[in-house]
Amino acid sequence: MNRLHVKMATTAAAASLLFSNVIVAQAPYKPKELPPLLPTRHVRITHGPELELANVHDNSGFIRWTTNNPGGTDEHDGIVHYGTNPKELTETAKMPNRLNRSHPDMIFRVRLPDLKPKTTYYYTVESAQNTGKSDGVKSPVKSFSMP
Repeated sequence: MNRLHVKMATTAAAASLLFSNVIVAQAPYKPKELPPLLPTRHVRITHGPELELANVHDNSGFIRWTTNNPGGTDEHDGIVHYGTNPKELTETAKMPNRLNRSHPDMIFRVRLPDLKPKTTYYYTVESAQNTGKSDGVKSPVKSFSMP
């Protein structure tokens, strides 16, 4: 009986060394990069833009809007032009947003930093593929006030 246990232990040890080397030798998993989708001919804003959140602790705000799925690259930049004068939107905030190929819409969220309390801001939004190519959509000027 002892010889059987020794033989099984030796076989198990050899197998674990053999299989651990096979696993180590494998290349790390890398998902297959999909080609860009065809861009949508007419991208339009279907909801918003609007102030989603005003954070008084760090004087920031989030602007959110939804468009129909713009197609093109999987990464799109949400871009907000803003300022305290509706005719001079001199500040720009930009954040990357990831396209979900299986959804008919895309939600954009952009953080606006360093906002002043008790101040009214005016803004307009647009979006672009991560290549810089515009999605061809821009909102009218809207406003919000920081608490």
